[in-house]
Formats: sequence, C-alpha cells, structure tokens
Amino acid sequence: MRNKDIAQIALFAAIMVVLGLFPLVELPLVPAPITSQTLGVILAGSVIGARRGGLAILLFVVLVVIGLPVLPGGRGGLGVILGPTGGFVLAYPLGAFVIGWLTERLWDRYTLWTALACNFIGGALVLYVIGIPWMAVAGHLALGRAVTGSVVFLPGDIAKVVIGSLAAIAVRRAYPMIERNDRIQDVQA
Repeated sequence: MRNKDIAQIALFAAIMVVLGLFPLVELPLVPAPITSQTLGVILAGSVIGARRGGLAILLFVVLVVIGLPVLPGGRGGLGVILGPTGGFVLAYPLGAFVIGWLTERLWDRYTLWTALACNFIGGALVLYVIGIPWMAVAGHLALGRAVTGSVVFLPGDIAKVVIGSLAAIAVRRAYPMIERNDRIQDVQA
C-alpha cells in the first residue's frame, strides 16, 4: 500500500469522525437515530474506491468498537455495536466497498445517474439489509415493525445520496482519485 493510499484512508476515516460532530436526530418510533455519517460512507466509496473506501470506514468502525466517542452524541464502544444501531455501523464498511466497487466498474460511463444508483445501492440498501434486522433483534422489535419504522430514514438517506453523488461527480471532474477500470485490471494482472 502506498503512502497516498494510507493518507486517503486516514482522511476519510477523519471525515467520518467530523460528520459525527453533527447532532443526531432521535426518532420516537425507531431506536436508531438519523445521523450524517452515512454521507461519509457514500463519499468514501464513490471518491476513493472500494478497497480504500472500505478500509477507511473499517478504520472508523474500529475506532467505534474500541470506545472512542466518534459517533454523534459522543457515543462509542461495544455497547453501541450491540445496541439497535450496531448493525448500521457494522454495515458501513461493506456499504463503502459496494459503492466503490460499482463506481470502479462503471467509471468510464460514470454520470450523475450512475452515481445516484451506486450510492443508493451501497449507501442505503446495503445498510438497510444489515441494519434493520439487527435493529429488530437488538431493539426487541418485530421485523415488520422495524422495516416500517425505518421508512422515516428514506428522505434523509435520499438527500445524502444526492449530495454524495454531486460531490463524487465534482471530484471525478476536478481530481479523480479512482483510476479507470482498465488501468485497475492492468495493475492487477
């Protein structure tokens, strides 16, 4: 791994920490709050790619697990991971990886529409598929209630997908950090 890769991983882990400084929004019917950190997952995957983006967010999750107060509200530690929001936090690295993987595969035809699709799949669907069942079990909710209660997350997640997609397109034009797919394959060969 090059120094540049390590710096980008550290930078995006730090971005996640900074996004944790924004206050969380508690919801009355769902035990998981709305946070801005999903935007960091989207940015990591869509700006620095699958491997580096996934590692950046994995580093952030390690910081959470060891107890650093890097989640909104100064939260961190195994108690958070074992609680209703833990599944979403544990899904963050996979979400960033999926976004990056899709982005790398579609790099030559990466437009706002493909960015929106990639970011929604990894930044919302992947997180929901892991986070909602975890929330149901840890929050002692029926799965159906957890699913219907999570609908309140959709507008905010859609806004974060749009913001992250616009940012990814702007970075791609100004200073692309993801290489074209054929260069990636040449390097791997």
